Amino acid sequence: MLDSVEVWFGRMGGLAAAIAFGAALRGMQRASRRPVAREEGAARHVLRWPLQLLATLAFVGVGVVLWRPLPWRPAGTPQAVALLAGSALLFGGIALYLWSMRTLGQEFDGASGFGVRLHVGHHLVTRGPYAMVRHPMYLGVIWAFWGALLLYRTWATALYAVLMLGLAARAQREERLLAEEYGDAWRAYCQRVPAWLPGRSRLV
Repeated sequence: MLDSVEVWFGRMGGLAAAIAFGAALRGMQRASRRPVAREEGAARHVLRWPLQLLATLAFVGVGVVLWRPLPWRPAGTPQAVALLAGSALLFGGIALYLWSMRTLGQEFDGASGFGVRLHVGHHLVTRGPYAMVRHPMYLGVIWAFWGALLLYRTWATALYAVLMLGLAARAQREERLLAEEYGDAWRAYCQRVPAWLPGRSRLV
């Protein structure tokens, strides 16, 4: 019984992930047509649309190659806990990611650990999920991949779950650029809204 439910949730999770990937690619392509106002790091080279598309395809390709089951095969209560927790994190993370993307609107753009950029006419978004944490999109990605690890239990999801923790470093790079661009407005926002955990100090 649990195996059948797990398969069903796995298929629905795959569909939800495909929708999120498609939305992200569409947003990155749209952003690539907007004039750039400020860049940091190697953004000029790594955030070109063809490279973003290739990087996404490579990301998916590596996942396909490594989609092999881990030696961990829970049964009974551990399997039920992994199913419930994994599904909650996966679907909750994807929902948070899509909500954040919708809230950003035209301000959405791809990013890289090697560089970030702001477009002409960029506005600081502080509503929606951004009124609760400064990095809801990255938080959603982290939740989703750790949920995928619990639900699918493959080498691919294990690798990506660990790699996604590196988004904290990318967030710091973005924060430096936003501080330069918005100055006091950004600092006031940071005083009000924590980075990652709602209700915690602004440094978290």
